[in-house]
This record gives sequence, C-alpha cells and structure tokens, in this order.
Amino acid sequence: MSDSVIAGRHAVKEALQSGADINKVMIQDSINKGQIREILDAAKKRKIVVQAVPKNKIDGLTEERHQGVVALASAHEYMLLETLLGNIEGRRANLIILDGLEDPHNLGSILRTCDATGFDGVIIPNRRSVQLTDTVAKTSTGAIEHVPVVRVTNINQTIDTLKEKGFWIAGSDGRGKMDFREFAADVNTALVIGSEGRGISKKTLEKCDFIVRIPMVGHITSLNASVSAALLMYEVYRKQNPAGSE
Repeated sequence: MSDSVIAGRHAVKEALQSGADINKVMIQDSINKGQIREILDAAKKRKIVVQAVPKNKIDGLTEERHQGVVALASAHEYMLLETLLGNIEGRRANLIILDGLEDPHNLGSILRTCDATGFDGVIIPNRRSVQLTDTVAKTSTGAIEHVPVVRVTNINQTIDTLKEKGFWIAGSDGRGKMDFREFAADVNTALVIGSEGRGISKKTLEKCDFIVRIPMVGHITSLNASVSAALLMYEVYRKQNPAGSE
C-alpha cells in the first residue's frame, strides 16, 4: 500500500482533529453519514477529499476493524509555503510546480533531480495530484529527506504569491513558441510541469511568464513528465552555474 492506512471511526476522527497529514478519507458507500458527521465535518474543514467506495475496497486496504471508514495518511510531512518562502528569502532560489501530476514514480524521480540540481522545493496541489506516499519516498531514493514539498489549495494563487516574491514562472508545453534553451534563468525561477495526460491547465498556463517547448525530432510527440522536468531543471542549473564554477 502506498499510504499509511488509519482504520476505524475513532482513529480517523482523532487523526483529522490532530492535524495529521491526511491525503484522503474513504467511507463505505452504504454507511449512514449521520453516524460519521464529525468525520465529514472535520474533513470538509481541512479541505480533505472524502471518497465513497464499496466495502470490498476498504477491506482490501486494511485487516483491522474499520467500521466503514479509513484515512490514507501521508508517508512524509509537508512544509508550509510560508516556511519555504522564509527559508529562501534574500537569495536566488528555484522551485518546481507540479500541476496535476498523478504518477508517484514521476514525483519520486523529480525529487531526485531537484536534489541533484539544487532546487529548493516542490509545490503540488491538494487535489487531483499524487501526494507523498511510500512509493514516492522509495523512488526518490532519499531525496524526499532533503527537498521540501509544499501542498497548496490553489496553484494559481500560489503563482501570484511567487511573482510577488520576485519569481519568474516558466511553463512547459509542446505548443510553446520559445525553445527551452532560450529562456532566461538567471533569476528566481519556478518551473511548471503539467499532468501526464492533460499537461498544464489553461488558467495556469496563462499565469506563466514564459511558455517553453522541448524540441523533439523523432516520431514520439511527448516526453515523460519527470524527463521533461529534469531537462528544464538542468537547463536552469546550466545557466546559473557555468561549467567550471562548481
């Protein structure tokens, strides 16, 4: 299982009320919602996704007595955006924003490249995105311990905040008119990588200062998200750290 599973009504309620990092709450689809009102209210207050599923789905997640309720907890702690911005204030910094990435292996690989290129953090949305799971931790081969991950409610509002802090936003899209080797990266840079299937959402793309493309001369029309992220991160590294300056 990718996440830590918390089973049972009392345990899930305590986890929600204690502020534990919960990715999702699953409830049995036949459950009387009036009996778990406190759980539903706590999840709504914290904007945590609640999903109704068949009993056999929950049975497959845990052998414990679950009473029709389980919570999937994060395998690693997140950092607050305010904390991350405070940590990098006063110096040049680079971040990567993942707009709807869903594959935990991609996130793990991106964390590895972040560590290798000195990127300061990864930003992901609360919803419709892979979260920090055991699979992510294992794929990152330890990078998860060194690269902070921030989880936000609204990616576009976060981009506005980053712009106020002096960041330039570069999104990766196959329809971009600028070759990724041409964009300026000698400033605070935030790279935006979209989901594996849909790419960057339209509204988020409109927020980008640059929209860059990665040239492809073969028969395949797109790259794996973690490969695209790695190319862009190393381009930022190359421009900020000329050969021989390490």
